[in-house]
Amino acid sequence: MSKAILGATLAVALSFPAWADTTGVVVGVHDGDTLTVLVGKQQVKVRLAEIDAPELRQAFGNRSRQSLADLCFQQSAKVEQIARDRYGRSVGKVECAGMDASAHQIATGMAWVFDRYSKPTSPLYRLQDGAKAAKRGLWADSEPVPPWEWRRAGK
Repeated sequence: MSKAILGATLAVALSFPAWADTTGVVVGVHDGDTLTVLVGKQQVKVRLAEIDAPELRQAFGNRSRQSLADLCFQQSAKVEQIARDRYGRSVGKVECAGMDASAHQIATGMAWVFDRYSKPTSPLYRLQDGAKAAKRGLWADSEPVPPWEWRRAGK
C-alpha cells in the first residue's frame, strides 16, 4: 500500500471516531444499505448496521436503493459509527428525517436483517416478520434470495 493511500485511509479513520455521533448531509446512495455522508468537507461512506439489502443487479436491488434515497438523499443524517468493514467503510446506525434507516429498510421489505451482524434480540427481527407477513417489498417474491446467498452464487 502506498504512503499516500495509507495516509488518506488513516485521515478518514481518525476524522470519524467510533465513539462520536456525527451529523452530515447524505450526498450519495450507492445501494439499499450504503450511502455517503458529507461531514464537514469530507465524504464518508457508511454501510447501514445490521442489514443486508439486495445487490443492484438482484431482484428488488434498484427499488431498495430508491427506498433509501427517498428517505435520506440530500437530508441531514445522524451517524453513530459502530465499526469498519473489510472495505474500509464505516458501519453505523444512520438516522434520516428522524427515522432509523436500517429499520425503515427492513419495515418496508427492502432489506434483510443480517443475522451474522445482528443480536438475536434485535428489534429489526420484529419489523422483518411484519414485512414478511404483509408481503411488503422483496417479501412479495415467492422465493426471495438473501443477498449473501446471491453473492456466494457468483451472480
